[in-house]
Amino acid sequence: MKRAFITGVGGQDGSYLAELLLNKGYEVHGLIRSLNTQKTIWLQDIINNNNFQLHCGNLNRTTDITDLIHDINPQEIYNLAAESDAQVSFIEPEEISNTLAFGPIRILESIKILNKMKDIKFYQAGSAEMFGHAQEIPQSETTPFHPLSPYGCAKVYAYWMTRTYREKYGIYAVNGILFNHESPRRRLEFVTKKITNTLYNISINKESELVLGNLNAKRDWGHAIDFVEAMWLMLQQNSADDYVIATGAQHTVREFAEKCCKIYGIDLEWQGEEINEVGLNKETGNVIIKISSELFRPLEMRFLSANCSRAEHVLGWKPRISFDELIIDMCNFEKKKSTHGNNS
Repeated sequence: MKRAFITGVGGQDGSYLAELLLNKGYEVHGLIRSLNTQKTIWLQDIINNNNFQLHCGNLNRTTDITDLIHDINPQEIYNLAAESDAQVSFIEPEEISNTLAFGPIRILESIKILNKMKDIKFYQAGSAEMFGHAQEIPQSETTPFHPLSPYGCAKVYAYWMTRTYREKYGIYAVNGILFNHESPRRRLEFVTKKITNTLYNISINKESELVLGNLNAKRDWGHAIDFVEAMWLMLQQNSADDYVIATGAQHTVREFAEKCCKIYGIDLEWQGEEINEVGLNKETGNVIIKISSELFRPLEMRFLSANCSRAEHVLGWKPRISFDELIIDMCNFEKKKSTHGNNS
């Protein structure tokens, strides 16, 4: 039985990946900061699985990570531990960098210290934020990085260190450069979750308005379930390489909101222009969507569009869940959550 070690197992990607690996017959060990309900809410369906074990801790001490890897003795390590909101990184750049930039080094150093360079395969979670102000369209594995946030900068550092350990020490270490991937497990700080959650609350008269930033910002949104499968596939190849993972299609924040309104039975109409544009519920005449300049990114990423042909050709990976299906899944979760009184 293969053993896998997942850092950040309590998050969106970590929890889906743990489920995937358990279904494939793995013994799964997960690192989590604390065992409180909020941190383990997405693990409730697997927490009592005999092949799943949680460990408390973080990536701030190499000795702790080394001891943990020694005790678990995994064949695969997936580093998903991160504050995944780029905006937060402007507020706490040092703390973010400590985890995102130096956390991967501590894992790689541990693999080297334990002399497990030929025994452990390592996955590092990269991000489209690394491209930032993209130098070419679409972006591929050869596109130069130009990050626009401390988050993106830390991810670029981790990317190059992962490659350095691969080339210097022969560690099977890969970078997955993942574009936006969403799910019902997204936190409320993310615009997709904010939209699905708030618009549902508006539809049941629990809230009155949704405040957004740039409605015309474009993103490549996929479903996290598809993306964690790509992570796994990267560690199943004969040789290590880096891959861009995305759907290859772009959609605006406006489009995301419009599709949610249709699912919730809200007849949406736009009025006004630019910062003064609003979205009205035609049935009631109430303004339900407003724009705030304060929610515009200080440095907005432009023209992010992925070329993920390498993942398709080498990994045999393609997203199976469409943009519309992603939104339906997220909206249905809000309906189900309300019915069952779940406030997560």
